[in-house]
Amino acid sequence: MKTSNKFTLARVVFAPIFFIMYYLPVLTHSGMLAKISAFIMIPLLALAQLTDYWDGHYARKRNEVSDFGKLFDPFADVMLNLTLFLCAQGSVTGKGYMPIFLFVLILYREFSMNFLRMVAVSKGTAIAARKGGKFKTVFYIVSGFLMLALESLFRLGFAEQISAFVPVVRIILIVMFYICVLLSYLSFFDYIKTFSKIFSSKD
Repeated sequence: MKTSNKFTLARVVFAPIFFIMYYLPVLTHSGMLAKISAFIMIPLLALAQLTDYWDGHYARKRNEVSDFGKLFDPFADVMLNLTLFLCAQGSVTGKGYMPIFLFVLILYREFSMNFLRMVAVSKGTAIAARKGGKFKTVFYIVSGFLMLALESLFRLGFAEQISAFVPVVRIILIVMFYICVLLSYLSFFDYIKTFSKIFSSKD
C-alpha cells in the first residue's frame, strides 16, 4: 500500500477507536474513564485530522495521486466526521450537543455524495475534493473540537465552574452545526453543477 493511502487508512481506523473512547464513559458512568478520555480525545482527533494533511503531502511528494486515493480520502473524512457528529448526540451530562435532525441531514448529504462519486467512477471519472467541500470539512473539524473541549471540561469535573458559560457555548455550537449543514449542501450542489455533464450522460 502506498504511503499516502496508509495515512488515509489510519483515519478510517481512528474513527471506531474514537467512538469507543467517547462513549465508553457515557455508557459505563465511570468517572475514571471519563477523566482518561478527557485527556485523550482531543489529541487523538488532532492526530487523526493530521493524517488528512499527511496523505495529501505524500501523495504529491511521491507522485502517488491516484483515482483510488481520490475516492479513499473523502471516504475516510466522512467516516471520521460522521463518527464525531454521532458522538455529539451523547454526553456524560446526559444532554447531547447536536440536534439529531441536523445529524440526519448531514448523514443524507454524505451518503448522497458517496453515491455521486460511485456514479462518476462508473463513467470513468474520479471526483476529487473541491474547495467548497474542503471548507465544509474545516467547519466540521472546528465545530467538533469546540464540542470536545466543552465535553472534556465536564468529564474533568469543571461543570460547576463553567456553568455560567455553558448555555452560551451550546448556542454557539448549535449555530455552528447549522452552518455545517448549510455548507455541506452548498458544496453538494456545487459538485452536482460542476459534474452535471457526467451525471446526465447516457451509458
